[in-house]
Amino acid sequence: MSNMDEVGFDSSAAVDGGESFEAVVVGGGPGGAAAAAVLAENGVETLVLERGVEAGSKNVSGGLLYAEESAPYTLDGLFPGFRDEATERPVTRNYMDNLADGKVHTVDLGGVHHHDTEWCDSVLRRPMDSWVAERVHERTVEAGGGLLTGVRVNGLLREGGEIVGVTCDELDPIRADLIVAADGVNSELARDAGLMDWDEPEEWFQGVKAVVDVPPEEVNDRFGIDDDEGVARLFAGDLFEGVRGGGFLYTNRDSLSIGTVFHLDSLAAERAEPQELLDALLTHPHLGQWLPDEYDEYDEREYSAKLVPDSKKVAHPSPHEGRLLLVGDAAGQMQAQGPIIKGMNHAVSAGGLAAEAYIEARNRRQPESAGERYERRLHDSGLYGKLRPRRYEALGRFGEREVVADAVDDLAGSRLGRLGVRIAGGVVERAFNSPFLLGALPDTRTAYATVPRVLAEELGEPVRGDNDADPPSLEERIGDLTYDTDVGNPHIELMDNSFEASGTAVTACPVSAEGFGGGCYREETVRANGDEERVVSLDTQPCVECGTCAVVADTEWTHPRGGKGVDFRQG
Repeated sequence: MSNMDEVGFDSSAAVDGGESFEAVVVGGGPGGAAAAAVLAENGVETLVLERGVEAGSKNVSGGLLYAEESAPYTLDGLFPGFRDEATERPVTRNYMDNLADGKVHTVDLGGVHHHDTEWCDSVLRRPMDSWVAERVHERTVEAGGGLLTGVRVNGLLREGGEIVGVTCDELDPIRADLIVAADGVNSELARDAGLMDWDEPEEWFQGVKAVVDVPPEEVNDRFGIDDDEGVARLFAGDLFEGVRGGGFLYTNRDSLSIGTVFHLDSLAAERAEPQELLDALLTHPHLGQWLPDEYDEYDEREYSAKLVPDSKKVAHPSPHEGRLLLVGDAAGQMQAQGPIIKGMNHAVSAGGLAAEAYIEARNRRQPESAGERYERRLHDSGLYGKLRPRRYEALGRFGEREVVADAVDDLAGSRLGRLGVRIAGGVVERAFNSPFLLGALPDTRTAYATVPRVLAEELGEPVRGDNDADPPSLEERIGDLTYDTDVGNPHIELMDNSFEASGTAVTACPVSAEGFGGGCYREETVRANGDEERVVSLDTQPCVECGTCAVVADTEWTHPRGGKGVDFRQG
């Protein structure tokens, strides 16, 4: 998008380690854009570094973007014209379809969907982020900085142990008084600062998505909506073979975003394969009413994946270290409570609050206090209370104890539980619409599978219709993606190739599968000297950069160099 001369970047000074900006923002997504916009508007010389060839080319979301009435910052507030130019559709209706035994029971989620919501739009990250990035570039140039694409920031620059800047693959070190890390869930800056670990699969979700081509008039006809309306549908029940999680469908202008989101520990434990679970949703008869039928060829624009943090467990209470402030996924600020998932809106608020904190600290001639001021703003604004609700710590954690979870699940599926559902099904529906109860909901199979299954079996109507969708194979999906292969610079290192240490990567990786020879990870049996060994091999070329393998297998994972690797067109 921008070259170094355009942003006033003196490459000769950088060679000497002398290039500096007052603020460096790493990542051109919503959190980074919000931080950069607020900084630039207040006259802070701000350089934004984005590793994709264009902002959004490395990003994936479900994606619904909420603008909360209580939010301190929203993208349309920061960037006039945002909703007209950069989003897909207003999402005005939200339902959860519980599926089981050929039946469907639908819950209207309007109560929780509209709670504290000014607006909610469906989005695709590549077009949204690239539109926003152009405005960010214009504003930061006016303040003496700019936005550079194709630059991967690979670590923190330190002097005497103090963070003083960043290091990059493509440029020499850059010094800054403020560093905003908005570099996503696989933040290399957060890890460098010791503010993020990779160790616990139960702290993460994995999302996989297909963007399906549907003409705008067909979107309107099939969902009974006008151009200024949109629909979100969530799917739960017995559709996903016991894996904890569910599916989603969001209407875009001329496409559908259809995907699945699962707890990573459950996905790994069940040895489930993400693309197969997605296909189970895409080919379910209930989906046939909305997908292209036998007269219109099913066409997937893009297959993508993303790892997301569970803020209830990982939202960092003090996301700062020295001059470094973390926002968005880099700080674990992704809220998933029951059927409602919010992340991008919180990243925007956090980015704005981080910028505010620095500006106040600078004005008071106490720049070193920016981190503490940012932390205080996160708590005072109420944002942290949404990310890590105290009631979850008190009730949800208790409900996740195995003996408690098993007892509750057995009760929900028992004759007594079924009788209760038949008598008081409306109470269950109201519970799914209660923000208070959702904030205390344990992450167990009861809410994701058992209760939805019982609701469908006891109160559901027969699923009618056929589904003629013919999703592409994994090989075809990989082949349709765009890569800039980084020959000689693999961004993943397999530390232990034994199946015991790294075999889960074969099944949990969204572009690998057992028995599939063309994916990122492959399993094979090696015979030598009369012995057999089950090992895992790696080919990084089809990597979709979700980072799943770094959590479930013994690998070292980094981002590819700037502009290299996968290039999402939809996101």
